[in-house]
Amino acid sequence: MKKITGADLFVKALKEEAVDTLFAYPGGQAIDLFDALYGETEIEVILPRHEQGLIHAADGYARSTGKVGACLVTSGPGATNLVTGIATANYDSVPLVCFTGQVPIHLIGKDSFQEVDIVGITRSICKYAVMVRDREALAETIKKAFYIAKTGKPGVVVVDLPKDVQRAYGSDFYPKEITVRGYKPKLSVHMGQLNKALDILNQAEKPIFLIGGGVNIARANREMTQLAELTGVPVITTIMGKGAIPTTNSLYVGNLGIHGSYAANLAISNCDVLFSIGTRFNDRITGKTEEFAVNAKIIHVDVDAASISRNIEADIPMVADAKKAICAMLEKAKPLRISAWTDEIDRWKKEYPISMGKVGLTPQMIMQSINELFKNAIITTDVGQNQLWATQFLEIDENRQMLTSGGLGTMGYGFPAGIGAKLGNPHKDVIVISGDGGIQMNIQEMATAVVYELPIIICILNNGYLGNVRQWQEMFYDRRYSSTCMRYRRSCEAGCNKPDHCCPEYTPDFIALAESYGAKGIRVTKAEDIKPALNSARQNTKTPTIIEFIIDREINVMPIVPPGHSLNDMILGSEESRG
Repeated sequence: MKKITGADLFVKALKEEAVDTLFAYPGGQAIDLFDALYGETEIEVILPRHEQGLIHAADGYARSTGKVGACLVTSGPGATNLVTGIATANYDSVPLVCFTGQVPIHLIGKDSFQEVDIVGITRSICKYAVMVRDREALAETIKKAFYIAKTGKPGVVVVDLPKDVQRAYGSDFYPKEITVRGYKPKLSVHMGQLNKALDILNQAEKPIFLIGGGVNIARANREMTQLAELTGVPVITTIMGKGAIPTTNSLYVGNLGIHGSYAANLAISNCDVLFSIGTRFNDRITGKTEEFAVNAKIIHVDVDAASISRNIEADIPMVADAKKAICAMLEKAKPLRISAWTDEIDRWKKEYPISMGKVGLTPQMIMQSINELFKNAIITTDVGQNQLWATQFLEIDENRQMLTSGGLGTMGYGFPAGIGAKLGNPHKDVIVISGDGGIQMNIQEMATAVVYELPIIICILNNGYLGNVRQWQEMFYDRRYSSTCMRYRRSCEAGCNKPDHCCPEYTPDFIALAESYGAKGIRVTKAEDIKPALNSARQNTKTPTIIEFIIDREINVMPIVPPGHSLNDMILGSEESRG
């Protein structure tokens, strides 16, 4: 066998794993890996402007394509700058392999320059983390990393590569297959449990399918739609599950949770069978757990056994891949006679729809314009009010995908994720929905979007606040707007909570900022200018476009379930409450 360096084997391994895009930032302890990549034509190396932007871009690439995302950084701060992105991707079950440079093995543990124990730092926030201490273990370790990242419940794998391992010569062999002792993902469906679940479902009078992100991860959207239409059972989604069936489908009720729709929250509270697939039942969707779906038999399907009955006790647990479980159900399920139940849900949907009215420039108008103009698109969101409005009003189907940070709720995610999505899907429109706070957390990636000629459309919903926290301060903290005003100056009076025309100018000027990067900037203040701005941005095919939408400063996301309350105890508007 031919002898090659560890760095050359690294490049060979990426090719064998069909990595065509590597998000990477160089440094001293990774320089040999970058040298091996020099002049490489099969792998495009994307150089972002910050490692956090880099890993969010790899995340967006992975979510949008279904491939394993790959990234490479140097040791020390290069590695630690990945930490938030590792946790973000791992919470949302995104398959990533993150390679980090490391000081030579003989310097480890000696407080060497740019030495950190990245394996120890990330072990609790990733699926698997390992340092390669032996050149002959390199090929097997990389193969194992990609296998673990993409199988079972997908997640993040961290591979730490000491500099001497990168330089050492060894075999050029790279395995085609691998088995990992003690790691046996369970994907098949237990037919006995499935039959029990279907027996309970068939006897239900008020059944609901509750669908989480696991269905989207398994790419089981078409099968889930077929199952819903076959049985006639209404579908409710978590934020991460949105798009599991087209949101325009008559069986789709809406999102569940503290900002869920009235009909969705009430349906969960009144159902007699809750058939859940691919969700963790976290606190954002359950509200007060003691009062969650108290009248229902709960069936819980998830690929991760640890997620079942952790938060909500399941009557019928099933550990299985979402797509395999749904396909097995399609062979045995039958139509249910539940018209009285579906009529009741339809009545709730019509009685209390999610609506922001038709006065002024509202986020609902922006989302509806995106729905009308972009039929083949990937939409990424940041976190906060912008994210919640997007999940309320965007229409998602087989041609329109939404990427968002669900489990960790990471501000600064949306823009770099949009970059990764565009690189992975060059023929699709990519739209970023962000707030004025979140966009500034990784605004430096505007340079990345410009130099790689990515015509991304960045919609900034600018209300001059960290809006989600400000809303909670308004509703539950007596309007004490502490550290949430983005127009604040040191000269402002203490304790201000009354935004008006006398407030200082916003910093930065997003239009001038876009232009300074070589991008296009548009400011919109009137509803009638929404569509012209979006159309103008769409015609800009070589550079990104920022559209800054100036929205009402104290506009809120409704409905809302107050903290500690049950799902059926909702505040629908400024003075309207239903339970």
